[in-house]
Amino acid sequence: MLGAAPRASLRAAPRTAPRTVPKRTPTRPPTATARTAPPPLSTPPPTRPRRPTWPPGSTAYGRCWRRAAPPARALLGPACGPDDERRAQALVGWLLEQAALAGHSALEASALRAALAQRSVPDPDEALQTAIAEGAVLVFQDAIETPGARPAADDEDEEQPVRVLLGLDRFAMAEESVADGLARLLNTFEEPSDADGVASEGDEGSGDDEGDAGDDEDGGDVGDRPDAGAPEPDADSPVRPVRQPSPAQWEAAATAAPSPSAAELIRAAARSGLVAHTGAEAARAEPAALIAAARALGLRACGATHTADGRARLSRQVAEATEAFVDLTAAPGAPEDAAKAAVTLSGLLAGREGPGRDADGALALDVLVVLDAPQLDLETAAMLVESLTDGTRLVLSGDPGMLWSAGPGRLFADVLAARCCPQVASRTPDFGPVGELVSGIGIGELNQVEAPGKEVVIVPARDPGEAVHRTVQLVADSVPRAIGIPAEQTQVITVGHGGAAGTRALNAALKERLNPGPGRFGGFDPGDRVAYSPAPGRIVPATVTGADAAGLHLECAGAPVVVPRERVGADTVRHGWAITAHQAVGTRWPAAVVVLPGDAAKGLTRAWVYTAFGRAERHLSVVQGVDQALPRAVAEIPAKERTTRLRTLLQLHTVQATADALAG
Repeated sequence: MLGAAPRASLRAAPRTAPRTVPKRTPTRPPTATARTAPPPLSTPPPTRPRRPTWPPGSTAYGRCWRRAAPPARALLGPACGPDDERRAQALVGWLLEQAALAGHSALEASALRAALAQRSVPDPDEALQTAIAEGAVLVFQDAIETPGARPAADDEDEEQPVRVLLGLDRFAMAEESVADGLARLLNTFEEPSDADGVASEGDEGSGDDEGDAGDDEDGGDVGDRPDAGAPEPDADSPVRPVRQPSPAQWEAAATAAPSPSAAELIRAAARSGLVAHTGAEAARAEPAALIAAARALGLRACGATHTADGRARLSRQVAEATEAFVDLTAAPGAPEDAAKAAVTLSGLLAGREGPGRDADGALALDVLVVLDAPQLDLETAAMLVESLTDGTRLVLSGDPGMLWSAGPGRLFADVLAARCCPQVASRTPDFGPVGELVSGIGIGELNQVEAPGKEVVIVPARDPGEAVHRTVQLVADSVPRAIGIPAEQTQVITVGHGGAAGTRALNAALKERLNPGPGRFGGFDPGDRVAYSPAPGRIVPATVTGADAAGLHLECAGAPVVVPRERVGADTVRHGWAITAHQAVGTRWPAAVVVLPGDAAKGLTRAWVYTAFGRAERHLSVVQGVDQALPRAVAEIPAKERTTRLRTLLQLHTVQATADALAG
């Protein structure tokens, strides 16, 4: 199996065309006489239809209309048709909710109008006007051109072209909150001066920090308290101002940095309240160096990652980087424990990890580095930015080639495109055959790589059934025998859950081979590898240890977790030998087997391939069944586009800040 040629090529030999599935033609709605009985597990329809109590345009209203359409038509006949006003309003809200699931924070009016017409709404324009008038959706006019290139103020006769966007207030408020918060961090930041450095070493560092502030400012025991996530204001616990080391201290830290890119990042963070840092896997050492340097200067600094695996890797990198800054004079009370410098973002916001919050409810931090920034959705980002006090340094670090967040928005890409803050592009390359392959994919090239140690192996598959067979053979036999990586350290990644080679089919085959059992605990057995989802869009690798009346018992990164019986289902716990690339973001394994069956060709993008292939640390096997669709996706389909407003909002803030500076 693994005796392939050292030069691995992802361009598989031609094979038979994938099976196509014919489109389903919509059926005619049932008539009153055709409906003889209510659907199973439902109550008989009432004699008189009742108007729903929730507002038109809401998601619940949309679900009601989709489920109630057959009985409503049966009872009302012509009175319940495509021209019903309530149906149109429900569809507007439902379409925007579906767009949010696809990552859009808003939709262009033309796209929403076309979607309504496709669903037989007779007057889409009137439906949109009614939804706007009733406040079910919000309307925005965003300039098509860059705000910085707008015509001069005296040219008032020329109108700037705009695009009309419609969105739900939930996501619109989150997007505006993120833009306002990032602008606040930029505008309230004061560059350090020599006087600041003297103050940090004198009055500020010796009195309040060691006395009244105590462990709250030093990142000590606050995160261990149950109420750290939601502290009550305490008049006796003053809020410590953000510390400002002197320019000379920052320059000394940059000089001691372990790499030129790390030094550039440290200098950028010294001069700005918001910094964007881009780089691949090896570049994660640079934000780790920034965290170590900031802590050596006496700042409360930590890094937040998307997953527990990312937190463990960051903790090791911070510990390694700390050695480079041992000669720096730490301010009094500066924390020395590098293990506390790495947290998960969810744990930080919930108060389970990190330094806790000050008396005003803000995170007790001077510097916060957010790794895996492409995974930040709008609502999480809004919560994060609102938790940072004025003057805090925020560094967004991530790989722009990765898949975007599970929730709506593309925060990191919009921040980069708006160019509203300093940007540091890492010059640290990823080494090894896997790193070379993934780096080429990031620029749209699917290259052949030298793999003398079988670091990259291509396994052709003619159909989905063979793809499943080859995958099981690789995980259970070939990779452990030839590479020395056991099955429990090998992760299978595929495009979706359904299909003949989706996660369901692959997990069933892998369970039968690796941990056979009757599935007596809701389909699970002790020893099963699972993917536990504590919140939508986030998974935690886990292992089933047992079950009782309390629920399903799991072991997640060494910690016991109990999933209540009522929550054990496909949305919360799935078998985890095989997962999707979206679920794998933020975690790496010693070996990865990426399965590309023929029916997955339409779901491939450069970002998907880049993310999936990059999950492997030492060995990557690719079960290749999509022929030329793989190189085509890498070269021609960068990512699925998302409609957002954050870039425009950030650019407007930049223009306003520039105008205020000139006027002042």
